[in-house]
Amino acid sequence: MARKAKIERRTAETEIELELDLDGTGRSQIHTGVGFLDHMLELLARHGGLDLTVTARGDLHVDQHHTVEDVGICLGQALRQALEDKAGIRRYGHFTLPMEETLVTTALDLSGRYFLVFQADFPAPKIGDFDSELVEDFWQATAANALCNLHVLVHHGRNSHHISEAIFKSTARALRMAVERDPRAAGVPSTKGTLTC
Repeated sequence: MARKAKIERRTAETEIELELDLDGTGRSQIHTGVGFLDHMLELLARHGGLDLTVTARGDLHVDQHHTVEDVGICLGQALRQALEDKAGIRRYGHFTLPMEETLVTTALDLSGRYFLVFQADFPAPKIGDFDSELVEDFWQATAANALCNLHVLVHHGRNSHHISEAIFKSTARALRMAVERDPRAAGVPSTKGTLTC
């Protein structure tokens, strides 16, 4: 059964089209108008084993915030749509990833409930022309719309680019584990019998 989703979001601030295939090969076509975000989403697809297509047009004359946050919203909605009732998945995922001097752990639960813990300090306020604080805003929007518990912990790191990259890679690997089909579990992985709200 295909685990795919297509999301379209149109507001006065952004227009976004996003397509997701959970059982892809890591292929991506990303055009958001925010170069650093494009790079991070390419990493997410490759390390998550996802096929991901994103086209975004946002009010970049204002700043990058609306575009970054709204892409996160669409990604979260796509994850929720593609997983349907979540029957047969592992549900939990975790990964600790080294990126040169940086070490990041991500743990997540596709529980149907939202919670974010994001413990990351970025030494530089900017990564090129990208505001470092937007990394947290992106994952907050994704987790809130995917309805998952997401915990991101940066153990240490000096370079803000490396820290962001390690966060996206470790979260991609944790997500890959969580959405993986579990051959030993036919139903929904919960004693409640549901993982939706």
